[in-house]
Amino acid sequence: MNKKFRVLAINPGSTSTKVGVYENEQCLCEEVIRYQTEELAPFAKVYDQYDFRLNDIKQILDKWQIKLNSLDAVVGRGGPLKPISSGTYAVNEVMREDLKTGVQTEHASNLGGLLAYGLASTVDIPSFIVDPVSVDEMEPLARFTGLPEVRRRSLFHALNLKAVAHRVAKDLNRDYYDLNLVMVHLGGGISVGAQRKGRMIDVADPNETGPFSPERAGSLPTSALLKMCFSGEYTVEQMKRKLVGQGGLVAHLGINDGREIEKRIDQGDKLAAVAFEAMAYGVAKEIGAMCTTLLGDIDGIVLTGGLAHSKRLANWIRSRVEFIATVLVYPGEDELQALVEGALRVLRGEEEGKVYQ
Repeated sequence: MNKKFRVLAINPGSTSTKVGVYENEQCLCEEVIRYQTEELAPFAKVYDQYDFRLNDIKQILDKWQIKLNSLDAVVGRGGPLKPISSGTYAVNEVMREDLKTGVQTEHASNLGGLLAYGLASTVDIPSFIVDPVSVDEMEPLARFTGLPEVRRRSLFHALNLKAVAHRVAKDLNRDYYDLNLVMVHLGGGISVGAQRKGRMIDVADPNETGPFSPERAGSLPTSALLKMCFSGEYTVEQMKRKLVGQGGLVAHLGINDGREIEKRIDQGDKLAAVAFEAMAYGVAKEIGAMCTTLLGDIDGIVLTGGLAHSKRLANWIRSRVEFIATVLVYPGEDELQALVEGALRVLRGEEEGKVYQ
């Protein structure tokens, strides 16, 4: 097909909004709007940031001299919706309501579909999300916990991990659906998952389990956590913020920027060094756990995400897990490209867009 489609892609993260305009697969312009922790602190809930981020995106488009009516579609990163199969979904009213309320949990990615719809609806073009964090391919055994009232959920950085897994398959000259990989997204939140033949059969929800990350507390001793919850010192909302947003490296060091933490380490900051290495230790331990779900049949351990740029962090992780399988590092994120590719498949009629219900 010779038709050229112009697509705006929006990827809201915990401390940034990435925006790009593509003509088919070619990126015409791209920018990352970065936010300091204190800039977002006044917003009690993620949805409260909607107008703040929308105005920033409009300013970027004005700077690029790109009119909304020149676009064929707007695609946003999908948030933690109800458990759904992978694919590209049109943003509808049911989805918008679930994104606003945080049907599973609050996360910056909830804003992706809302921002896409908010821009696209003004010029009557379609808006999409692709492979949201609530893609659910977990096996039944992975859902069990020690309490029948509690089940583990599938929430992870699906978009980036799926896109990188396809890159790994191409680079290894292997069929994507023949590979067994342990996938790790290293960002503001850290996802560690076991992908067997194209399906993520188990994953550590970065908001609740697994290693602590730059902004999230990860798994915690339950007795100590219960004491905090019932101490009377914190409200429910305050505890949520301590666990997601103000936990992890932010709690220990007051910052979430890996580059700044590495500067502190180079300047002799011992606490920064211990905290950063402890995070790597936790990631490596979770990788080892995921390897058991694949019965040791592993083609590679893949590190990706923004923090994978840190050779120090990647080497700390590699030193603990390379005895299991080859460690492959794909720094950064391909999420804007992955979003556009998902939208293009629907615009070109290569696959049918899915309906969120």
